[in-house]
Amino acid sequence: MWTTAVTADTDLPRAAVWAALEALHRGELSYPGADVFELHGPFAVGTELDVTPEGQDTFRSVIIELVRGERYADRTEYEGLSLLFRHTLADTPTGTRVTHELEIDGAGADEVGPELGPQISGDFGAALEALFREAARMTA
Repeated sequence: MWTTAVTADTDLPRAAVWAALEALHRGELSYPGADVFELHGPFAVGTELDVTPEGQDTFRSVIIELVRGERYADRTEYEGLSLLFRHTLADTPTGTRVTHELEIDGAGADEVGPELGPQISGDFGAALEALFREAARMTA
């Protein structure tokens, strides 16, 4: 297994960040650089969704974890690998901390992960900052 995580803080309340994260994953929010999501059912565990990263092909994922206001995760199966994407939100004394994780598992993950993982997660920091900007815009 190969994992990585990026954590960022904002002065926005957790509810505001969650609202933007949920709107993005529901396909109701889009902005430059963001993945485009299309749900195939309710925003709930077990629902499949199409994910289209900017400039890339669409892939199918499934929501595997959902605790409103706290945690969202989806999993994609890709060439014998399992790619798990998770967002975890936590209160801080001044706002919210968000951790965006990528976990690559399956046969060959230890070999493929060090190359594939950074290609996928290289923009996680910028993605979190963009999410915070959208959350601020939505609450203004």
